Formats: sequence, structure tokens, C-alpha cells
Amino acid sequence: MTKRVLVSAGAAGIGRVIAERFLSEGAQVAICDADADAVLSFSEQHPNAFAVVADVTSESEMVDFLAELETRWGGADVVCANAGTGGPAGAIETLDYGDWQSCVATNVHGAFLTCRWAARVMKAQGSGLITLTSSTAGIMGYPMRSPYAAAKWAIVGLTKTLAMELGPHGIRVNAICPGAVEGPRMDRVVASEAAARGLSEEEVRALYVDGVSMKTWVTAEDVTNMISFLASDAGRKISGQILAIDGHTETLAP
Repeated sequence: MTKRVLVSAGAAGIGRVIAERFLSEGAQVAICDADADAVLSFSEQHPNAFAVVADVTSESEMVDFLAELETRWGGADVVCANAGTGGPAGAIETLDYGDWQSCVATNVHGAFLTCRWAARVMKAQGSGLITLTSSTAGIMGYPMRSPYAAAKWAIVGLTKTLAMELGPHGIRVNAICPGAVEGPRMDRVVASEAAARGLSEEEVRALYVDGVSMKTWVTAEDVTNMISFLASDAGRKISGQILAIDGHTETLAP
């Protein structure tokens, strides 16, 4: 049976790589993203996918998108609640409350809106896989990045809870915890942290490598490999797990 796969924030970055992997495997794929230009680019390259501009923090936009998706598909087999943002960098006493709220809204409220729909349609069909994108910051402290760490820890709690709620209905729920993923998003994070800590970007990059046992960054493909495995028959009994794809992060504060 052809898989029906939804990826939030699927027009760029890790989300796009996830969406393209499932497309390459013959799945039906839907994505939403707040970046209209990225959605247009994705649609032009993948005209058979269902791609919509929608902000995961907007209940009305997500309700409209998901209602249209349900009309088209009737349900979904894999839902990747992938949307997130790095948020501000700095000591907590220097942070703006609006920036805190924005970080939490994208990472946590967006996951809630996505999972609320997924739980309903998957219960009706008696099966499904939900993955939520957390971070290594969701399993350890992350100095100078308190909004992000708090949001990603919340994703871990949501994952554990939903795995318990939905397991009896044949639905699996897992958290994906990438480490430092190569790409434009992490470039912005490094620049922000460098400014907040008074270091060069090269020094911050070196610190990320120093804090990892395998002394390496990871790629979006590494993260996608884990999700593809979870969606396969080989992963059919894996649920409630917090899965780090990071080369083993020893510390986020080297």
C-alpha cells in the first residue's frame, strides 16, 4: 500500500530531505511551510506532492491545510511534526519575552496542532507513525539557548505521553533528536551563538565538534535515514523512544 506522508516545515532543510526521501520511495507526500518561496521551489520540483503555505503556529492555517489533506487522503500513515526554530541566543536575563514566545510557539505549539490532527485520523484507521523533531538540546542542558532547550524538552515529554495515549490504537510515536546538522539553519545558529558568546564562528564550530564523541557533525540524510527506518516494517515495534542522531553528544557546553 502506498504510504501517505505529511511533513511540516517540509519545503527546506531537514524537512525537505525527509519529504524527498519518501517521494523517492513512491509515497504520497504533503508538506506545509511558512516560507512561500520555499514552497514554490518545492512544488516546481515535485509537482505530484501536495504543498501548501501554512504557519504551524496559526491554528486557522493548520486547520485549513489539514482539512484539505484529509479530504484528499482520508488519513495519513506517517506524520513528521518537524517544524522548529532555533530561537534567540544569550543569557536568560538578556532575552526578549517575544522571542521566547516565538521559539516555543513554533517548536511546541506547532507540534501540538499537527499531532492533534494526526491522533484523530490515525485512531480512526487503527495505525500510524508520528515523529516529532526534538534535538540533543531536548535531552541535556544548552547554555545561552534556554528557549530552544525548554521547547525541545517539551517535545520529549509530548512524545512520551502520546506514545502512551496512542499505543493502544496501533499508533507509534517517537522523538528524533538531531545533533548539529550541516546546513544554512545551523550556519545561522552558529552566527547567533558566536555573537552572544563573544567568539568567532570558527571557534563555535570547533566547540560543537569537541563536544561529540565521533568528532563530527551530522547531515539531514542521517536524520532521514532514521525516520525511513521507523516507517519501515523493521521499525514496527519502536515507540516512545528518544532517538539521538548525533555521533553521541557528550556536552553542549564544552
